[in-house]
Amino acid sequence: MTERTSPPFRADHVGSLLRPPAVREARERFQAGAISAAELRGVEDDAIRAAVAMQEQVGLKLATDGEIRRQSWHMDFIYQLGGIGHAPSEVQAVEFHTLEGDTIVSAQGSLRVDGRVSLEHTIFGEDFSALAAMTTTAVPKQTIPSVNMIYARGGRASIDEAAYPDLEQFWADLVAAYGEELRRLGELGCTYLQFDDTSLASINDPALREKIAARGDDADTLHLTFIRRLNEVIASKPAGMAITTHMCRGNYRSSYSAAGSYDFVAEALFSELAVDGFFVEYDDERSGGFEPLRFVPKGKMVVLGLVTTKRGELETKDELKRRIEQASAFVPLEQICLSPQCGFASTLEGNDISYEQQVEKLRLVVETAQEVWC
Repeated sequence: MTERTSPPFRADHVGSLLRPPAVREARERFQAGAISAAELRGVEDDAIRAAVAMQEQVGLKLATDGEIRRQSWHMDFIYQLGGIGHAPSEVQAVEFHTLEGDTIVSAQGSLRVDGRVSLEHTIFGEDFSALAAMTTTAVPKQTIPSVNMIYARGGRASIDEAAYPDLEQFWADLVAAYGEELRRLGELGCTYLQFDDTSLASINDPALREKIAARGDDADTLHLTFIRRLNEVIASKPAGMAITTHMCRGNYRSSYSAAGSYDFVAEALFSELAVDGFFVEYDDERSGGFEPLRFVPKGKMVVLGLVTTKRGELETKDELKRRIEQASAFVPLEQICLSPQCGFASTLEGNDISYEQQVEKLRLVVETAQEVWC
């Protein structure tokens, strides 16, 4: 069995990387008015250039910009859509749980749709072009939040009824904006795009479904709406662009927001979502077993997130190989790839892991994949 030449790759990764201290310091100085936006971008450019070199050196076939320019994996994109603004932080706060059992409350995803949704410019367009110019051997990979993330957090209550008395029009405008974003990214040369989506994994959690029902949504069918809307966006995919989706249960400062296997969504998700590959979180018991992967159809790739980004201890190759073998009982080995379970820094704060541990985990993914598939 040989290495894949198109995305997703046998050894892949979700996207975000730890923010270097120089970037954190520069951002603080920019917010204090001590440096200009151009000076901040210069510091970010240097950090991204180093991050790309690291990814290529460990042997990855792809490279992201590590989301180093972002505060948050999703809101830096969402707030740039026309018609979407901030909501009071306490309205949509989310509880995250640490591996030690503590609770962290985050309100970074609070939003309100207060006007007609539109695409006013190519979001992350300059960022992608900068990344592409920095890569030498790797395919530049762009990550953006899934179309579902605008609705998932607050539901109907987060959408102004004066702007959208008809919810169907909201979805039509949102899908159109995303479709135009895909077209523009394609024109810039993007051939590997990933939709990051916590909604499709988190809805497996019965506790979250109770909250969804309490706010007035149909918790038994909302995932079907999300799959349909994402498919409507993917229908606008430019020729030559591979699209994957990453589905996790929250990743904030080494904590998580939901638990539960993929069983609730598996049949519809894997059989109907028109992506080229699924990044699935499987780093601990929160994710359940591999049985839901039996619904993955022939020709679709599954990227097993077996290497955790939430703690620094390094997994062993034997452990990873054993789990890959277990998964292959439900989806053929030739349809499997390997990656960390999530990004290393979904927000500026990052996970509780060192830079050196981050690099070793990426190298482990590459070396294990080489031994399994090459």
